[in-house]
Amino acid sequence: MPNFSIHQLTSSHKVWKYGDGVNTDVLFPGKYTYTLREPDEIAAHALEDLDPNFTQNAQPGDVIVAGKNFGNGSSREQAVTCLKYRGVAAVIAKSFARIYFRNGINQGLLLITCPEVVDAAKMGETLEIDLANSQIRHNGRSYSFPPLSATALGMIEAGGLIAHVRQKLGITVTDEVKLAD
Repeated sequence: MPNFSIHQLTSSHKVWKYGDGVNTDVLFPGKYTYTLREPDEIAAHALEDLDPNFTQNAQPGDVIVAGKNFGNGSSREQAVTCLKYRGVAAVIAKSFARIYFRNGINQGLLLITCPEVVDAAKMGETLEIDLANSQIRHNGRSYSFPPLSATALGMIEAGGLIAHVRQKLGITVTDEVKLAD
């Protein structure tokens, strides 16, 4: 399944809500770490130990809403890859583990810190993300979130750090990079 681009943000995103401390082992089971390599294979196991219904029923553009310390645990990139390639539009949490936040931005997954929305939203409801104005609309209310830096937003819009650097350098493949002798 292709990843979700922030350019495809729509007026309505279905909420998948979880609690505090959602760690990398429940985002992506560690037993697959060294056996699955392709993003679509990795995406097929997103949240399977936390919510077996997620992979079967989540649609591109859905959002995950969760509590404190989302993504704590190991630094495995598959914990971001599984959500990105499952088509998750964004993860909205009260807080993120630092390494997960960095991995998310590096891979182009939109991560938003907005505790008020986490408290208000319920599983299965919908919300709207207005990235340009750093607002989330839910049930007739607007909630502000800290804007992303221009660099982070550029990486997310490009689809990740590597794609962002390629755009900045005007290259399409890594083979075009000339190494100094």
